[in-house]
Amino acid sequence: MARSSGTDAPRITLTEPVDLEDWAPGPGDVLTGDRIEGKRIGTFDLAGGRLPDLEIEESVIGTLRVDAADLRGLRVRDSVVETLDAPVLKASSSSWREVRIAGGRVGSAELYDAGLNGVEFIGMKLGFVNLRGSTLTDVVFRDCVIDELDIADARLLRVSFDGTRIRAAEGSNTRIDHVDLRGADLDRVERLEGFRGATIGADQLYTLAPLLAAQAGYRVD
Repeated sequence: MARSSGTDAPRITLTEPVDLEDWAPGPGDVLTGDRIEGKRIGTFDLAGGRLPDLEIEESVIGTLRVDAADLRGLRVRDSVVETLDAPVLKASSSSWREVRIAGGRVGSAELYDAGLNGVEFIGMKLGFVNLRGSTLTDVVFRDCVIDELDIADARLLRVSFDGTRIRAAEGSNTRIDHVDLRGADLDRVERLEGFRGATIGADQLYTLAPLLAAQAGYRVD
């Protein structure tokens, strides 16, 4: 639904998968390029594995552990991850379509050149998130904490940050359309260079005035 400012909200259409087969994968059960479909997995531990081009479709995962796993080219579709445990997430050139990640912690996320479409991040703690060259369409960050976003050369279309605290967002050549920061906590923000063109509220403008003046090169006396 379009808001009064003309800033369109993300269009989230995920339907949680049903009629799933319970599966408890053990060591060696998942290989490079495998396709996992229609599964309900309590704990999916891929930490340290080399699994480029893995596919996950129409599945529900309780806890997904992927610390330092090589997940280049990962494709996740029509799925729910209840908790994502990833001190280091290596998923460059990955594709996420109609996915909900409902909690967890990511220390460093290598998501450059990725595609995120219809994705929800809920209640997550995110450290450094590298989205250089990525495309985000209909993406929601809700009740998250984000230390730093690198969105250089990225394209953001209908992205919102409801109840989310953002510390820094930077990058050049970012294309912004219908990006909504009005629900974000920006009180302790350090840098916002990457969000030129986003929508903010009047109350936020007052809070951000010193930062925006400094970024524009003005000296306030």
